[in-house]
Amino acid sequence: MSIRIQTSQNVDLEYEPASIGERILATLLDRLIYAVWVIAWVVIYIRISRGESEASTFVIIVIVVLPVMLYPLLTEYLLNGQTLGKRAMRIRVVLLDGNPPTLGAYIRRWLFILIDTDLFTPLVAIIAIAANSKRQRIGDIAAGTTVIKTIKRVTLDQVTYQALPDDYLVTYASVNQLKDADIEIIRQVMRTANEDLLQRTAYKVAEVLEITPPLEYRLFLLTVINDYVHLANKEEQ
Repeated sequence: MSIRIQTSQNVDLEYEPASIGERILATLLDRLIYAVWVIAWVVIYIRISRGESEASTFVIIVIVVLPVMLYPLLTEYLLNGQTLGKRAMRIRVVLLDGNPPTLGAYIRRWLFILIDTDLFTPLVAIIAIAANSKRQRIGDIAAGTTVIKTIKRVTLDQVTYQALPDDYLVTYASVNQLKDADIEIIRQVMRTANEDLLQRTAYKVAEVLEITPPLEYRLFLLTVINDYVHLANKEEQ
């Protein structure tokens, strides 16, 4: 199963949604991080207490409780839609329009954690994800987000030049600002498994073209390559 999303640039992106099992494992890994954090500070507190000085309740809340509460919001916002658990499982939060989620979207997802995982039971989130065609929990529905796999779906054959149909429609007309050498560099980057390099390349290309790249960087760069080849062929005719 896949999720098809049309971006603001009218590019159809096909995402593979994260499975329920992957999302559960990511959550368990995150909660393991919570446990390690809390245990570490309990040990520190006990040692401080033995030294005949007590940490105030306010300090405990600020140092121990707040980081745990804010962890999902801060990590997803700072790590491009991933908590550490999601990063380990290679899944990530995206907006349904293909763009990176806004801070507001992350906040809405975070607030609804209380409803679909903590206030009631994780079973509520599991049922919502299973019943929703876009694999959204209640927080995702409120924020307009979903969770996808980050493992690349584009094969090497798709990176190399393939004949385009006669009715091919160019998505990014400004690709004529690029050069053959730029396109070759993009192809070389796409042949690697370095997702960080891929992201930096996508942002650099988007900067040159003066557009906002979709979150699916490989498909964005592949579209750039196809547009460039199509326009170059038209100029030669």
